[in-house]
Amino acid sequence: MAQKSPAFPLLLLVIGVALCFINVPTILATLPAGVKGWSVPVLAIVLIIFLTWGLARLTKSLYLRVMIGLAIGIILGFVLPGFAKELKPLGTGFIGLIRMLLAPIIFGTVVVGIAKMGDMKKVGRVGVKALVYFEALTTLALIIGLIMVHLFKPGVGMNVDPASLAADVKGLEAVGKYTVGASHLSTVGFILNIIPSSVVEAFSKGDILQVLLFSCIFGAALSHMGKKGENVVHFIDQFTHGLFQSIGYIMKLAPLGAMGSIAFAVGSFGGHMLENLAYAVGLMWFSCFLFVIIVLNIIARLSGFSLWKFFLYIKEEFFIVLGTSSSETVLPRMMAKLENAGCAQSVVGLTIPTGYSFNLDGTSIYLTLASVFIAQAMNIDLSFGQEMTILGVLLLTSKGAAAVAGGGFICLAATLSSLHGALPVEGLVLLLGIDWLMSNARALTNLIGNGVGTIVVSNWEKALDKDRLRRVLSGETDLEASAPEEVMISSSDA
Repeated sequence: MAQKSPAFPLLLLVIGVALCFINVPTILATLPAGVKGWSVPVLAIVLIIFLTWGLARLTKSLYLRVMIGLAIGIILGFVLPGFAKELKPLGTGFIGLIRMLLAPIIFGTVVVGIAKMGDMKKVGRVGVKALVYFEALTTLALIIGLIMVHLFKPGVGMNVDPASLAADVKGLEAVGKYTVGASHLSTVGFILNIIPSSVVEAFSKGDILQVLLFSCIFGAALSHMGKKGENVVHFIDQFTHGLFQSIGYIMKLAPLGAMGSIAFAVGSFGGHMLENLAYAVGLMWFSCFLFVIIVLNIIARLSGFSLWKFFLYIKEEFFIVLGTSSSETVLPRMMAKLENAGCAQSVVGLTIPTGYSFNLDGTSIYLTLASVFIAQAMNIDLSFGQEMTILGVLLLTSKGAAAVAGGGFICLAATLSSLHGALPVEGLVLLLGIDWLMSNARALTNLIGNGVGTIVVSNWEKALDKDRLRRVLSGETDLEASAPEEVMISSSDA
């Protein structure tokens, strides 16, 4: 088979770079009004073609293609910030395509897993083990965030006047969107929110916990039907394989989505926010890093696998999440990769979706760190009792972080509101500008934590093929790295 020539894809990139220089404002100012904006849509078209068709001809590695997309997005954000801001729909569209299939994929995977498992006691046992593990890890993450913010004191010296924040009308309007969403995050409200008013609503909203509830009930019903339910289970199984194949097609757009998201972030915020708040952002990343290399590394070793090798195994997903700031974008791929690594389908189907609501380690670190940071910035001395109250409230509200858009911010708003004025909700204005930087750290930590958690629960349940896990982590093929959906489908059909 003749090797594909990289000449034309590289030519596309050169044209795109040239257009960046043609777009310099001083040159554009000399052009007629009707011609002035021609380079922007042309550059957009060139980038879209290069990041989809062009990169696919250059390399089959999704990891490398996403890295190139991220690099181009960062460069555009600094060189052409105005143009970069217009690329946000590329990232939003990519995330939307993935979210479009999340609910049916979770439904299919959980229903088939429970129906094939047969034993409802085993289903309950897996669920309880997963929840116990998740609660222990998120509690530890909350405590780590509290310890780190007290050790490094990122907000001390800012001397922010709460009255000045109250005068920030635009900031308060932005915060208001989140405080409204925080109104239902009480314990009773959270539990009732898991029950959809209809099955259709659960799927239309894409609420993971609502879909999971219905899937468990339906899977249990099919399991009790015995042979009568086998045809339905087989149909759902094949339907789910079709969805995973669809995810494989959508992932070809991952470089484009990562480029659009990171370009918008850099173009919108640049470096000016980092000048005042870099310490808090750096502390967030450092705390998440310590949590991963110490806590998750110890857990991985106790479970008999290397965290570093696992990271290399999910490096494609890591960089997609880094670009999009959303761990949901790789949920289907993580399910496929964990099954390929030797975790039982039934355990993966229950643990991963549950973990996306109950095992948000990165979000937990952020919540305690951000709460005390706001207090430090406003020179508010919190007593030990108040900090324990914050910790207790966050143990509840953090479990709702994935149930709503902007979940981390909404949980923080709910926590501040519950303190009866001890910490002004207006303090959230301080975090608005840098939240996108912190959200990357949250999403990446959540991603790794849920992957490790699924392997641990599989190991506890004796539903882990350890030989296959070691083999896959030590010698992943190119196909397993770039298209785990296809590997899963082909292995199930064999």
